[in-house]
Amino acid sequence: MTNKFVAQNRKARHDYFVLDTLECGIVLTGTEIKSVRLGNLNLKDSYASIERGEMWLVGLHISPYDKGSYYNHEPERTRKLLVHKHEIVRLNSKIREKGLTLVPLSVYIKDGRRAKVEVALARGKTAYDKRDAIAERDAKRDMARAVRHKGREDD
Repeated sequence: MTNKFVAQNRKARHDYFVLDTLECGIVLTGTEIKSVRLGNLNLKDSYASIERGEMWLVGLHISPYDKGSYYNHEPERTRKLLVHKHEIVRLNSKIREKGLTLVPLSVYIKDGRRAKVEVALARGKTAYDKRDAIAERDAKRDMARAVRHKGREDD
């Protein structure tokens, strides 16, 4: 099983605490999948929502396929996600808790055939949480740098 990552939403891990992840299929048209395979998409500002028992991906921008002519798709249309009904019920009950949302983390091609979206159940970070995460990342970087240079000082 090989996964070819097409796009990642790095800002999502900065803005949210990821509580749980779920792999979902996505319903795409012919020109959309060709554009996705070329990596012409943007996950920024996209989110998933549950409406009438179905999960939808809102705000995902897939650029029109260059050779698509009049068969081309609308770049930011709402796309259906393929998820089992019991998963939708479980996620819907958790979303009703205060502050939880569904955020796409990445889009990838699984086994060279199907486009998949990794969706996360997430809680938003506050400004001080973000500052703490940045300070922790900088401290880890400084420790790794010190360990790397320790051997050089002994010589």
